[in-house]
Amino acid sequence: MRLGELSPPKGAKKNRKRVGRGESSGRGKTSGRGHKGQLSRSGAKKRLWFEGGQMPLVRRVPKKGFKPPHRLIYQILNVKDLNRFEDGQEIDLAMLREKGIISGKKPVKLLGDGELRMSLTITIDAATPSAIEKVEKLGGKVKFR
Repeated sequence: MRLGELSPPKGAKKNRKRVGRGESSGRGKTSGRGHKGQLSRSGAKKRLWFEGGQMPLVRRVPKKGFKPPHRLIYQILNVKDLNRFEDGQEIDLAMLREKGIISGKKPVKLLGDGELRMSLTITIDAATPSAIEKVEKLGGKVKFR
């Protein structure tokens, strides 16, 4: 086989539709554009979101609420997740990442779900009052970075 003998696979190339070549061609007269209207004109374009002049969907739907652009989104850590560590251990974010309890760079918030079975010292970004109470009840301590 030579370079000059190469050809595309059968059915890969298709002849283009030749419009405006007489009535009997099936694509004559209006050339498949219908009668009158915006899209029958030459150079006609419609924006993707254009809805024919009716009130666009984005303007019909009521707007509600507000999301602050710089809000803090915390990773959550429950008190019951701390039972993996040993009694009296000091825990920081690096240790939590190492154990696979948290991931990424988002700040971490300790929530009070579950029970803690040991005394721990934990350094964290934020905590709920119930979580702090559960940690301190067993002689532990919650520090904030």
